[in-house]
Amino acid sequence: MYTITGYDLTIEDVVKVSREREQVEIASEAIERINICRAMLERKIEANEIMYGVNTGIGEFSEVVLNDEQVKDFQKYLIYNHAAGIGDPMPEEYVRGAMLGRINVHAKGHSGCRKEIPLTFAEMLNKGVTPYVCQKGSVGASGDLAPMSQIALLLMGEGQAYYKGELLEGKEAMDRAGIEIPGLKARDGLAAINGSNVLTAMSALWLYDANNFLKQAEIAAAMSLEALKANMKPYTPKLHEVRGFKGAIRSAKAIGKLVSGGDLAEQKVKAKVQDAYSMRSTPQVIGAAHDTIAWARSQVEIELNGVGDNPVFFPEEDLQLSGANFQGTPVSLPMDNAGAAITMISVMSERRMNRLNNPALSVGLPAFLTKGAGMFSGLMLSQYTADMQIVEQRILSAPASIQSIPAAADQEDFVSMGMNTAIKNFQIMDNAYGVLGIEFMAAAQALDFRDYNFGKGVQEAKKTVRKHVDFLDIDRPLYPDHTKLKHVVQSTEILQAVEKAIGSLE
Repeated sequence: MYTITGYDLTIEDVVKVSREREQVEIASEAIERINICRAMLERKIEANEIMYGVNTGIGEFSEVVLNDEQVKDFQKYLIYNHAAGIGDPMPEEYVRGAMLGRINVHAKGHSGCRKEIPLTFAEMLNKGVTPYVCQKGSVGASGDLAPMSQIALLLMGEGQAYYKGELLEGKEAMDRAGIEIPGLKARDGLAAINGSNVLTAMSALWLYDANNFLKQAEIAAAMSLEALKANMKPYTPKLHEVRGFKGAIRSAKAIGKLVSGGDLAEQKVKAKVQDAYSMRSTPQVIGAAHDTIAWARSQVEIELNGVGDNPVFFPEEDLQLSGANFQGTPVSLPMDNAGAAITMISVMSERRMNRLNNPALSVGLPAFLTKGAGMFSGLMLSQYTADMQIVEQRILSAPASIQSIPAAADQEDFVSMGMNTAIKNFQIMDNAYGVLGIEFMAAAQALDFRDYNFGKGVQEAKKTVRKHVDFLDIDRPLYPDHTKLKHVVQSTEILQAVEKAIGSLE
C-alpha cells in the first residue's frame, strides 16, 4: 500500500502503482490540508472574489466573469470542451500514473477542490477503473488538458473506462466497481486537469526503463569488448575519477565488473595499445547518458511532488495566485535530452556491432560472423535492420520543447509540447531495444568463435541470449531472432540474470 502525502512520490512509486497496480491511500494530514483549502475557496466564492477558472472563463476568456448560475455548470462544460484528444488510446499505465500524480498535487492542499475528487481517483486506481484516454491532443501547457479531461469525464459518470479487461461506458464502469460518482462543483473540474501529469507520468515510467536499458547497454558493450579483444585499461575507474563525471565512473565500474575474472581483464589475451573510440570511449558515452537521465529524473521527481496547478491557493495567507505552474517545459526539456541520449547509445551500439561484422576491424573474427562466407551472409543484414532503426531514432530526437505553436488566440502563445516529447521517447526506446538486441546477438555469435575465458557477467549474458537465439551455423531467416531479442531486452531478462550472478551494476 502506497500512502500519498504530496511530498515523497518517486519514479519507483509511479512504476509500482501504475504498472504493478499497487494499492494507494491518501494520508489523513493530506485530506485535512485539502479540506482547509476548500473552505478558503468557498469563503472567497461567497464573497464574490474574482478567481480564474472558478468564476471566470479560461484562456482567452479569462476576463469573462461568470454569474452564480454559470459557475455551477462551468466545470462540466470546461471538461467537455477540453476532452478534445484524438487517435488511439494510451496504455493504461500512463493513465494510472497521471491519476496518481494528480492526487499527489491535490494532497499538497493548494488546489481548492473537494476531497471527493482525489478520493475518487484513488478508489479508481484501487478498483481498476482506468479511463479511456486518447494519446494525442496535449500541448503540455495549461496542463495536459485534453487527456486529463478524458479522465475527468469519469467524475461525472461520463466518458469511457476499462474495467476487468473490458471497455465500458464511464457510468457502467464506475457502477460495476462500486464507486460513487462525485460530480463537479466550483473549481473541481479545473483542479482535476490543470497540470502536466500525463507527460510527467509517462516520463517517470520511461526513465525507469531507461536506467535498465543503459545497464543492458553496458552488458552488451562488455560482450562486444570481450569478443574484440579490447584493451581494458581505459575502463580503470581511476582514469574516470580524475575527470570527475559520475556517470562515466559508474559505467567504467559496471563494465569492469562484467568482464572481471576473464582472460581479457587479467591481460592473458593480447590487446592493442589503443582501440577505436566506439570501444575506448564507452564509459564516457554511456556515462554521459547516465548523467542526462539523472538530471531528467531530478526534474521529473520535483514535478511529481510540486504544485502543478492554476490558480494556486495559500490558505494560511488567505491568498490565491494565478500563474503558469502547469507549464511542462521543466520536464520536456530534460526529457528531450534524455531521448537523444538513448539514440546516442544506440548509435555506439551499432558501431560496435559493425566492428564485429567487419573482418578488417574484428581482430580475426570471420566476415559477418559466419563460417561460410560467400555462400552465407551471416549477420550482414542484421546491421541494416539496426541502421534503419537508428535513422528513425535520429528523426525522433529533434527536440519537441522548441516546437511551440501559439494557441487560444495567442493567450497561450508558448507551450512545451511535452506530450510530443513523451510519446516520441517511447518510440525511441522501442527502437533502442531492437538495436541493442542485435548487438547482443552479434556479440554472442562472436564470443562463440573465441576460445578464451570470459568474465562471469559476460558468460551469464551470453547464456541468457542462447536460451532464445541459437548460434547461426548456416543462414536462416533472422526476423524471429531480431524480434525475440528485442523483447528479451525490453523484459530485462538478461539484466536480471547478470545482476543475480555478479550483483548490481549501479
